[in-house]
Amino acid sequence: MDQHQQAQRPRLSLVRILEMNLGFLGLQFSFGLQQGNMGPIYSYLGASEGQLPLLQLAGPMTGLIVQPLIGALSDRTTSRWGRRTPYFLFGAVLCAIGLLTMPLSASIVMAVSLMWLLDAGNNITMEPYRAYVSDRLDPAQRHTGFLTQSAFTGLAQMLAYLTPSLLVMLGMDRDWVDPHGIPYTVRTVFWFGAALSLGTILWSVLRVPELPLGAEERARIVAAPRGIGATLAEVGNAIVTMPVAMRRLGLMSLFQWFSFWGYWTYVPYVVARNVYGTSDPASGGFHEAVLTNGQMAAFYNLVACLAAFAMVPLVRRIGPGPMHALCLVAGGIGVLTLAHVTDKALLFLPMLGIGLAWGSTMGNPYAILSNAVPAERTGVYMGIFNMMIVLPMLLFSVLMSELDLGFVKLGFGLYEKLLGGDPRHLLTLCGAGLIAAGLAVLRVREGRAAATGATEGLAHS
Repeated sequence: MDQHQQAQRPRLSLVRILEMNLGFLGLQFSFGLQQGNMGPIYSYLGASEGQLPLLQLAGPMTGLIVQPLIGALSDRTTSRWGRRTPYFLFGAVLCAIGLLTMPLSASIVMAVSLMWLLDAGNNITMEPYRAYVSDRLDPAQRHTGFLTQSAFTGLAQMLAYLTPSLLVMLGMDRDWVDPHGIPYTVRTVFWFGAALSLGTILWSVLRVPELPLGAEERARIVAAPRGIGATLAEVGNAIVTMPVAMRRLGLMSLFQWFSFWGYWTYVPYVVARNVYGTSDPASGGFHEAVLTNGQMAAFYNLVACLAAFAMVPLVRRIGPGPMHALCLVAGGIGVLTLAHVTDKALLFLPMLGIGLAWGSTMGNPYAILSNAVPAERTGVYMGIFNMMIVLPMLLFSVLMSELDLGFVKLGFGLYEKLLGGDPRHLLTLCGAGLIAAGLAVLRVREGRAAATGATEGLAHS
């Protein structure tokens, strides 16, 4: 797309922006299913609690490897279907296959293998979807596009957490399991997720197709070096020449994603200790804590969905950076408070702040980023930005856990050595981390202009 075309992107109605992001609903439903069900699936198949962090590394690792490469490849694609669409469709097919087959797993090895397939499909689709919004929308509308993605993220994950309970309410036996111990409610919801993911992505690309490349842009892409070596070189060069705004977002991402990953990993254990008075995973109290956490997660995702739409006019006034800072501080206060709540009904109050932080996280940083990077390298920079998400997750796993393989020990085991094996201390650390992330994003100046007008935003495109 040449400079003239970049300046002449047609403005889309809110309905069209919703349609172009509908595929994100299906994609994030898949992520929600993984987040809420993969630990139990591994446990049904015989995994111990100590093995779960290692078994769950497929998500961060595939994100680290796949997204930057797909970003660089999609920037260089000139197919008849567009730059991003081939990756949407290929990733959606892989995701659907993973969702269809995962609940049929007969062993831990099979489940782990399918998890890598599923995460690869999700990540192949995720990265170009971010770039597609930046490609397709006028700079003044990008914050609306990314906040719409955030709203669909909240809605999709809320539904993913609640659907098994809804199936039980409709009469499905929660104790009806297959020969490997996996409940049929899990099988049903995963199969529904496969249809939703593939169907919504097809709807989006057919209803709101990509804009055609201009002659100048096509010529530039055709003339660029090809092959995996050129792609890796492009990723490396993009890291070296990263815009200042993106570098500063990296510090925010370190605190933000370290904290979110820790929260998701340990919040059921905090609820079990504080509300149900147990740390025994085999106890009925712990099982109830897991169910309660699902209800909490559904609630904060609902808050995130509603907050994302409510943020649109506020972002126009104050910009995505200050808005994100406020939301992260609210989330940090929520996590700090949650570490001390002992009444079930009061658990949902901290979810208001956590929902605000989550709703902002899935939209505002991308609005900042999209107006701070060169338009012709949006794909590779969106992929690199995902590295800033998964590296803190990997750092968390290495610092907090320890795995003894007999001949070598992996990880530092700080959860036991520094935090005394108490998840409430871990949540306190995560709450402080979200507040630090909020302070870090205030250092980012570039890219906010898209919230107030297209002219300055174009200067960053």
